[in-house]
Amino acid sequence: MAKGEPNPTQLCQPGTVAMLRRWALATRPAFLSASIIPVIAGTAWGYGQTNSFDLYLFLLALAATALAHGGVNVLNDVYDDKNGTDRINDGRIFPFTGGSRFIQNKIMNASQMARLGWALLLLSLIVGLWLVVIKGWMIIALGTGGVLLGIAYSAPPLILSSRGLGEIAVGIGFGPLPVMGAAWLQGSGASIDGFIFSAIIGLWVTLILIVNEVPDMDADAASGKRTLVVRLGHKNTAILYLSLHLLAFLLIGFMIYQQLLPGAALLLPLLMLGAAIKAALIMRQQTDTKNMLVAIKATLGIHAIGSLWLAVFSIV
Repeated sequence: MAKGEPNPTQLCQPGTVAMLRRWALATRPAFLSASIIPVIAGTAWGYGQTNSFDLYLFLLALAATALAHGGVNVLNDVYDDKNGTDRINDGRIFPFTGGSRFIQNKIMNASQMARLGWALLLLSLIVGLWLVVIKGWMIIALGTGGVLLGIAYSAPPLILSSRGLGEIAVGIGFGPLPVMGAAWLQGSGASIDGFIFSAIIGLWVTLILIVNEVPDMDADAASGKRTLVVRLGHKNTAILYLSLHLLAFLLIGFMIYQQLLPGAALLLPLLMLGAAIKAALIMRQQTDTKNMLVAIKATLGIHAIGSLWLAVFSIV
């Protein structure tokens, strides 16, 4: 058990409060921003298009998305334990890579985690059905698509993460689907402009997955989990990482050219380009844990700050 990982002595206490704390931590809450922020950005885009804001629908969308994301995270831990990836992962950087460690450190067993994961997805479905009652069936298509991609990422028979398709699934499931879904709830119709906006956020969240897969590369390869990072290796992964960031930058420039965003919207992404270059160099050089932490945290910042930055300019 590495330093800072969940400890059974601290977490396996009796009582309802302790149980709820275990459940919350099992969802890997530090990563829920990857789904919550797209909902915020999509809501902002919708408001910018319609000049109207429904707080109730926004809160319901946040709840449904966070519950679904938490459930998918828990189930991902279950399947990564079954295929052996997390059990043999000695290169993990907790809490960013290698899963929650709840199963491996005997906080909860795989059956308990599976029940928790499916229960969270069921709660998400209930909230989603209430949104259907309020707004119609379109939200089911968007929400269900995101959940199915999340499950298929690690669950058989598809196991997209082992086929080099997991990164695409995450980009779609945490980009266009929640962003456009949140915008639609605020009255915005489907449009190419909205898709481009959502694609930028999807690209940034894909970078989070890519950088987190680098420390797990050896364990993933040994267990047969052939992620895109395993297939490409360090050098080409760094090139892919930087290329996706440059694509996001170019899409922002295109939106400015089309007068969909003001010119000032490009300032922060331009500064973030420097952080992306540094992160790519760290991945290319296969450096130590300390430097990989810099790359991971920089990537999380690019997604969070960049997405919120664009959200603000989408309503200006």
